[in-house]
Amino acid sequence: MHSIPSAVDWTAWQPVIRATLMFIVRDGQVLLIEKKRGLGAGKINGPGGKIDPGETPLQAVIRETEEELRITPHHPRKLGELWFSMGEIPDILCHVYRSGDFSGIPTETEEAVPVWCPVQSVPYQRMWDDDVQWLPLLLEDRTFHGKFVFQDEALKWSHVEADVRW
Repeated sequence: MHSIPSAVDWTAWQPVIRATLMFIVRDGQVLLIEKKRGLGAGKINGPGGKIDPGETPLQAVIRETEEELRITPHHPRKLGELWFSMGEIPDILCHVYRSGDFSGIPTETEEAVPVWCPVQSVPYQRMWDDDVQWLPLLLEDRTFHGKFVFQDEALKWSHVEADVRW
């Protein structure tokens, strides 16, 4: 989807919102959520959300996972960054983490329904259009950096670089 130049000047791009996503991969399965409210309601994604003032991305991703699924991820590792230019929605920088284990029992909350699925059959058709470009890298335990331009919920431009150094 990178055939035409991006309308965004990525060298000057600044996010308005800083956020996180968490993907727990264990025993050939990935723990996802069906989002019940807010941006992306009805879509499948990983738990996560906005970083609060004074909070690090790591602290935020643990807190958000605890709030959305009532579990605590163990030893999360940052594998990626996603930069989103969203049109009418403020631009978002998302830090993406992976964990291999957690404490607690994934539990439905007001925000999310837990969804386990085999890593070979992730329901990309129910996810944001960019996920298919970088989530396979995360599932392969590879690092990545993605830049995406959306208009409404339609992906208009993308570029993903694999095996980046953080």
